[in-house]
Amino acid sequence: MPADDKTREQALRAAAGAAGAAPSIFNTQPWSWQIGRSLKLWADHERQLMVADPDGRLLTISCGVALHHARIALAASGYEVVVRRLPDPADPDLLAIIELAGARQPTLRDLLLHDAIARRRTDRRAFGSEPVAESLAYGLVDAAESEGAHLHLVRRDEVAQLAMAAAQAGACQLADPEYRRELMRWTHRPPWSRDGVPTTTAVQTSPRAVPVRDFAPFGGPAMEPGPQTDHGALYAVIFTDQDTPADWLRCGEALSAALLTATAEGLGTAPMSDVTELTVTRERLRHLLAGIGVPQLAVRVGHAPAGDPPSTPRRPLQEVVYQ
Repeated sequence: MPADDKTREQALRAAAGAAGAAPSIFNTQPWSWQIGRSLKLWADHERQLMVADPDGRLLTISCGVALHHARIALAASGYEVVVRRLPDPADPDLLAIIELAGARQPTLRDLLLHDAIARRRTDRRAFGSEPVAESLAYGLVDAAESEGAHLHLVRRDEVAQLAMAAAQAGACQLADPEYRRELMRWTHRPPWSRDGVPTTTAVQTSPRAVPVRDFAPFGGPAMEPGPQTDHGALYAVIFTDQDTPADWLRCGEALSAALLTATAEGLGTAPMSDVTELTVTRERLRHLLAGIGVPQLAVRVGHAPAGDPPSTPRRPLQEVVYQ
């Protein structure tokens, strides 16, 4: 293989590897990559949650997060890229094609976000009482906007509405036997599967400003939430102008940009998709947005307790990449 082709393949493979660290709904990691002269991102519907995500909306958002991770890895490695999103109307599972378009000088932001990929973890522990600085909060807004989506900072007087949506989602979903079976399937995975949400990454139920999804209702070891109650946490809703697969993909890229930006600033983060998985609770958030957009999911950001939360497993690269 010519040296330039070999270097190209190595860069694309490394980008797919970086994308493997992306958070996804129930840690399903519902993507695969094809490496040639470009890097193609495919949706893996065999990993779709048919109860929590029957339309594949959150699957596509998850793939959008992976897409942004891959883009950041390539940018930090000195590559200019061109991304074609949903390039083939006849094949909606082909979500994006990343093509290398020459060399570029990585920016400081590229390098900081790339460094944050390996450090970011979903932290379900309660965040402390120190509020997130306003400048950092608006930095998250800018990060989402730069990726073609929007981020609404939930005001203090709106937190109760978000809390009601989360509580309603939890009650309705756990009352559904099909959801309970799906949750059991993805929280009690065999170790060799390298996916799902181990209960060791869940937290015990405790008073919180906004309830957190219970990932351990069937037992199993779970973390103590800590003495805090998320009093200083920042809540945000990522929303889009429309509700199409293209919007979902952009939402995932915006989510990735916001999460990595927060991580680079030393903040803890946790996506919250439960509040948009049911039509009734998603409508609550649409009302919170005063009808200016379509809510896709929420995010909790704050000052995390000392020490890193446990990491969730990741599938090996050879399982998600093919030539």
